Amino acid sequence: MQLEIAQSTPTAASIAMLVQEHYHLGEVVESEFLRRSFNQVYRLSFASGQRVVARLCAERPRGGPNVLFESSALEHWAQVGCPVARCLPTADGQAAIHVPLPEGPRALMLFEHLDGEFTSDSPEDIKAFAHGLAALHMGGESYQGPASAYCLELDYLLLRPLEGLLRAPSMTAELRPHFEALGRRLHDDIVALGELSRVLCHGDAHGSNNFIVTSAQGQREAVFFDFDEAGPGYLAYELAVYPWNLFPRTPDGMASEKAKTQWRHFISAYRDRKPVADVDLVAIARFMAVRQFWLLGEYAGRVPVWGSQAIPTDYLRRQAAMLRQWETLELPL
Repeated sequence: MQLEIAQSTPTAASIAMLVQEHYHLGEVVESEFLRRSFNQVYRLSFASGQRVVARLCAERPRGGPNVLFESSALEHWAQVGCPVARCLPTADGQAAIHVPLPEGPRALMLFEHLDGEFTSDSPEDIKAFAHGLAALHMGGESYQGPASAYCLELDYLLLRPLEGLLRAPSMTAELRPHFEALGRRLHDDIVALGELSRVLCHGDAHGSNNFIVTSAQGQREAVFFDFDEAGPGYLAYELAVYPWNLFPRTPDGMASEKAKTQWRHFISAYRDRKPVADVDLVAIARFMAVRQFWLLGEYAGRVPVWGSQAIPTDYLRRQAAMLRQWETLELPL
């Protein structure tokens, strides 16, 4: 019999050989496997001194990678002056090559390599991060390229991830109705708020998908990468990802004064560059819970690769308790 493969992991050396064959970038002299998460990421160095990041895209619960949109949006953002890691075209001008693997072909994309440091907890770095995110949103207003395969709205962010979570092997008959009720109430609460603003989202702007660098003018600025989650969607969701990352995601966790201060610095700096309507500000706390449902759905979708104990039952029990507490969460302004 032939074994079914959930997801294979090519070596860095084999990725280097593919890139050398399909890109006009010269000889690869060094290759390194950086991490395995939702995708597999590699760093390659060429004889010319150029370095790139290669991303081997994985099949996700949503479907395949958003290759054409992502590469086109990155090029647009770069052209309007937003510092981003652009997608590098193949030798024949394509956004990706398709790598034959035991589980089926997967897209491999190359991106510009960036140097810098992740967003620290200093007010200066948080300000640079918020200003950079606002610039992405304003720059995205003029995008007219290929449409995104995915929209970051409630079906994509909440309802479909909830469906996947409810099917997880570690989900129990006891917990299932609690998550169903939590998800439905969250959905209805957001719908009841009325019309919310939309932007072209980064989709995963939690402060570690960008570097903070010093510009030629001596100013701290954010340079963004990892746009795998990019797409049109709710501004409130985009702004919720940073506090979601700052606040403890445990039932008994209390946000520290430091985390609250970081959040205040962020939202104040963002609003210095781009206004945020009151209804969107109110929605941010609700979208922190949406973000957690999205993450749980992603973990459920990765069970064939990571195993069921990536989301064990006791963890799900704690998540249900935390999400009940977050139903009344309010963010300081």
